[in-house]
Amino acid sequence: MARADILVINPNSNSAVTAGLDAALGTLRVADGPSIRCTTLSEGPFGIESQKDVEQVTLPLRRLVEQDNAADAFVIACFSDPGLQVCSEATRRPVFGINECGVLTALARGDRFGIIAITAKSIARHQRYLRQMGLADRLAGERPLGMSVAETASGDDTFVRMEAVGRALMEKDGAD
Repeated sequence: MARADILVINPNSNSAVTAGLDAALGTLRVADGPSIRCTTLSEGPFGIESQKDVEQVTLPLRRLVEQDNAADAFVIACFSDPGLQVCSEATRRPVFGINECGVLTALARGDRFGIIAITAKSIARHQRYLRQMGLADRLAGERPLGMSVAETASGDDTFVRMEAVGRALMEKDGAD
């Protein structure tokens, strides 16, 4: 029996972000598990930081999903979950967005969750998405890192900053 294949798609064109994803997923690559491939959407902006950026990648993502005949499942590796619905309707294979999966996983572990945003301007977009999912009332808070996508991919202090913002979400906002 062939191993299942998961394609993780970075919808921005920043190859450093894709390399970071690939490295982070290394611990999930086990001999008897699925293969995990990471790819960069070359048509995407350098970072997805606005609604315009989200909309810009939707149809190129769908084309990528439609044209890939090897993957058994797809993961859209951007917290805005760009193209999630349009990609899901383009294939019978599962398509996962990291926002939706992250929020649902957090809710399996606690009553209220927090979100670490990259920039402050993305918060309204995230909150709109949570309202669409019917989960806005479970959000304890959302706080930005105050960094660009490129800075998070190359910054040595990204994790330290994420840890501090996460601690504030728990201690000040009541996130579980």
